[in-house]
Amino acid sequence: MNLQHRINLFAELGSYLKKNESDWQDAKESAFQKNPWFTHELIDIATDNIVEQLLQKEQLEKWAAHYHLDDNIVPKNVGIVMAGNIPMVGFHDLLTVFLSGHTQTIKLSSKDDVLLKHLLKKLYSMDIEIQNLISIAEMLKGCDAYIATGSNSSARHFEQYFSKYPSIIRHNRTSLAVLTGSETETDLEKLSDDIHLYFGLGCRNVTKLFVPAGYDFIPLLHSFNKYKSFRDHHKYANNYDYQLSILLLNNVYYMTNSSTILVENENLFSPISVLHYEFYTDEIELAKKLANETDVQCIAGINFTNFGEAQKPGLFSYADGVDTMEFLLSL
Repeated sequence: MNLQHRINLFAELGSYLKKNESDWQDAKESAFQKNPWFTHELIDIATDNIVEQLLQKEQLEKWAAHYHLDDNIVPKNVGIVMAGNIPMVGFHDLLTVFLSGHTQTIKLSSKDDVLLKHLLKKLYSMDIEIQNLISIAEMLKGCDAYIATGSNSSARHFEQYFSKYPSIIRHNRTSLAVLTGSETETDLEKLSDDIHLYFGLGCRNVTKLFVPAGYDFIPLLHSFNKYKSFRDHHKYANNYDYQLSILLLNNVYYMTNSSTILVENENLFSPISVLHYEFYTDEIELAKKLANETDVQCIAGINFTNFGEAQKPGLFSYADGVDTMEFLLSL
């Protein structure tokens, strides 16, 4: 299967997703029934981002040209262990391996095995040859290379299991934002999206804020009201109530708009429904501190990734800063 045909197939998949046909709607409902964190609204947002950021034909062609992709690659079989924290989080890996010209065997997360299975069936119906190029398996054995995403604990196991093979092993990461106090109402609303989309479960979700001394949190808390409906989601509400009770029991100062809790804490990672913040006084010292952080996927802010863009990774936005396509081309 030549490169242009591979590009055309995924551009066609983008057109299919954009139409939101009844079979895709059924798949979304099945995914929600299996994993209540995957609401229809959040699946739609993830789908729109995939279509707009990853499946535009012209952008796919530019991406391929950047790496001088051709049809002369010697195909290797790449095993992919996918995460399942947000809808279709492993799609970029699937796309990258497919366009590289390698074959792939995928182990789906039990949390996100409905949507991608449906999309693969759709791809098979477009060209049956794809069945020989992309397959799903419970066990990944006999692959030539591996891409595995998981928690810090599972990453250690992956490193042990796949130590004899070329591999990319990804562990827990999170994102943060640097505020100056000069942000507009629109900036804060977009930041609220970066914080709350997918209930904060993604590695590109902002879980920690760095704010200047004397920062006024009231406008920020108001911007969170867009997501007050999260309190009606039973899993989120259980997390909120639990985290709030812990803070009250320990007499810890907090702020809340009744759906999101703000707590001063040095930890980059925060629990569901909680957002950490830390004050800074020197921008240069803060920049040095952030430069040494190895667990940061993305930084949102006026001089960083634009507010509202953290959850819209493009073709060149590789997880953990490791260029997946370069890795694949080196096999």
